[in-house]
Amino acid sequence: MVNSTYNNFTVIGINHWDAPVDLREKFSLDDQNKKALLDGARREGIDSLFVVSTCNRTEIVAQNTTPHELIRLLTTYSNGSLDEFHKYGFEHEGYRAAEHLFKVATGLDSQILGDLQIIKQVKEGYELSSAVGMVDGQMHRLMQHVFRAHKRSRNETSLGNGAATVAYAAVKFASRTFDNLLNKNILLVGTGKIGKVTCKNLVNLGASKLTLINRTRDRAEFVAGRFNLEVADMEHLPEQIAAADLVIVATGASDPVITMDHMEASVKSPKFKVMLDLSVPRNIDPDVGALHFVDVANMDMLSDVTDEAYRRREKEVPRVKKIIEEELGQFGEWLREQRVVPTIKALIEKLDTIRDDEMDFFRHKISGADVEKVENLTRRIVNKIAAYSIEHLRDHHQSDEVTKVVEDMFKLKAGKLDE
Repeated sequence: MVNSTYNNFTVIGINHWDAPVDLREKFSLDDQNKKALLDGARREGIDSLFVVSTCNRTEIVAQNTTPHELIRLLTTYSNGSLDEFHKYGFEHEGYRAAEHLFKVATGLDSQILGDLQIIKQVKEGYELSSAVGMVDGQMHRLMQHVFRAHKRSRNETSLGNGAATVAYAAVKFASRTFDNLLNKNILLVGTGKIGKVTCKNLVNLGASKLTLINRTRDRAEFVAGRFNLEVADMEHLPEQIAAADLVIVATGASDPVITMDHMEASVKSPKFKVMLDLSVPRNIDPDVGALHFVDVANMDMLSDVTDEAYRRREKEVPRVKKIIEEELGQFGEWLREQRVVPTIKALIEKLDTIRDDEMDFFRHKISGADVEKVENLTRRIVNKIAAYSIEHLRDHHQSDEVTKVVEDMFKLKAGKLDE
C-alpha cells in the first residue's frame, strides 16, 4: 500500500520577506539555468519538480526528495552559496509546503498583495517542467487545485479588484516622489511585460514627456505607437539619462543595463533624478546610487501598503485563506483515496488472471460459436465482483485494516502507486 500524503511535498527557496535584493539576484535563475537545474534533478533521481523564479523569489517545489537535496541543486545552478541560503532561505515540508504554494499562487505571499503577475510566473515554471516530463500525477493534481484556488480568489472575493503589480507600485512610488508627472522627463528602459504595464500606468497618470528605449527598437516602437510616445536608440542611453528626471529600468538582462559609464553625461551636467530598478538581477549598477544627485530605488523599496486599494484587498485575505483551506482539503481527500489505488489495480489484475486461466481451461470444451458469449459472460461477472470490492475499498480508504483484509483475502501483492 502506498502512503499518499502531503509528506511527499517539499518547498525551498529565498524570497523578499527575508532576503534583500542583492541576495535574491544571486539565486535568480534564467531559463537556461532552470533547464539545467531540471536536468540535474533528473540525474539525481528526482522526477517531479518545478521552479518559480521572479524578481521577488526563487523557489523550488518538488516531491519525494529532501530540502537538503533541493538546496544543493539551487546553489549549484545559481550564484548563491550554501551559507547565504541558510542565512536567508526557507524550507517547508508536507502540508506547510503545499499551503505555501497556494499562498504564492493567489498573491497572499507577494510583496504587492494580490499580485496579478505571480500566477503567470507559477504557470510558466509548472509548464516548463511538464513539457520535459518532470511533473508526476500527484503534482499535476495539486496544481489543478492551486489554479482553481487562484480563480476562485478572483471570482469569489474582491482580492483582484484594484490588485497591484510591480509596475503599479513603481508608478505610485514615482508619483509620491514628484508632485506630479505631467512636466517630468521620464525615460523607460525595457518594454517587456513589466515595461509595457509601467508605460500604461505612467500615461494614465498624465505623463506625456515619456521616452522608450529597448534593445530591440521595433518592440519599443510598437509600445510607443499605442500612446504616441518618443523612442530612442540604446546608443543614446547616456544622453537620455542626463535629460531625465525619472528613469525606470525593467529588462530581463542578467547584467546591469545602466553602468557608471552611462552616467558620464549626467555627471558633467548633474541634476536631481530618481532611478527605479524593477529587475532582479538588478539592471542599474549599485555604484550609480553613490552619485550625490541620484536616488536609486530597487524592488525592496516598492510597496503599496499605503494605498487605499491595498486596504480593500487586505480585508479579503481571510476569505482567500478559507478558499485555500477548502482546496487543500479536497486535494488531501484525493490523496487519501490514492492509498487504495494499488490494491484496486492488484485486485483487478488478480480477477482477470483467474478468469483468463479458467477460460483457457474450458476453451476447448466450448463450441466456437459460444466462445465469445462465454467471454462476455465471465467478464461481466468479474466486473461486478470487482465493482463491489472497489466501492468498499474507496468507501473505507482511510482504513488500513479494510485494505489488508482485501489483500489477504485475494492474496494480493499491491505495488506502489503508478503515477
